[in-house]
Amino acid sequence: MLPLSSHPAHPPGECPLLQVQNLTKVYPSGTVALKDVSFDVDDREFLVVIGLSGSGKSTLLRCINRLIEPTSGRVLWDGQDITAAAPAELRSIRRQIGMVFQQFNLVRRSSVLTNVLSGRLGYANPWLSLIGLWPPTERERAMRALERVGIADKVNERADALSGGQQQRVGVARALMQEPRLLLADEPIASLDPVLAHSILQYLEQLNKKDGITVICSLHFLDLVHRYATRVIGLKDGIKVFEGLPQEIDRKRFKEVYGEEAQEVRAASLEAA
Repeated sequence: MLPLSSHPAHPPGECPLLQVQNLTKVYPSGTVALKDVSFDVDDREFLVVIGLSGSGKSTLLRCINRLIEPTSGRVLWDGQDITAAAPAELRSIRRQIGMVFQQFNLVRRSSVLTNVLSGRLGYANPWLSLIGLWPPTERERAMRALERVGIADKVNERADALSGGQQQRVGVARALMQEPRLLLADEPIASLDPVLAHSILQYLEQLNKKDGITVICSLHFLDLVHRYATRVIGLKDGIKVFEGLPQEIDRKRFKEVYGEEAQEVRAASLEAA
């Protein structure tokens, strides 16, 4: 295995925004999805996680906010142990961590507005939100979020009437409603064509650069990694095999993350081009 790149240095006395320490996840079937994975994430980074399907990318992102319970290891948020947090503490932490899903995770029969407002559930009166009674301030917040992603004109349409790209923009707007400090994006462009893929990543990039939101995004394609990432983590069979800058992913490191067969396909495509 190739040596990992050195970890970015932190200013003296300054703690990383997020610390993943020796994270392991073994499913009841015996599948080891993550094995002893460690890395830090600084404030305002755009960190991309790469690897083949089944490498552990989705499990890693879901362990960070405890949608999946890790088997062992720790995840620290601003020094607070997410993996040991009690339910009330975890709800407070999750308010600050938005998530964008590969399959959008929208309520398909509900309106765009209702889906976006659901991102505010961590702050809202649960009884009023349950029957759809939202204060005007929250509706205004939802409209601003939809304007940010360019689909305010779709506010009253059903989610299942939208294209895939539009549905993913609703997902981004919903995450914005949390006013997150960290945004987890789990293969957010996997079902989109290249043009729509860039548009979604550009929205995430804007949130990162203009709003100062830290982004952790899992991706497959190296051209997108080079375009958007400030730093990269590579997973293979649940093990971290690379950590470094996008430009450090040369042919050898590509092979380390994606394997011999993928290396040969990539080389052939480069020669054809």
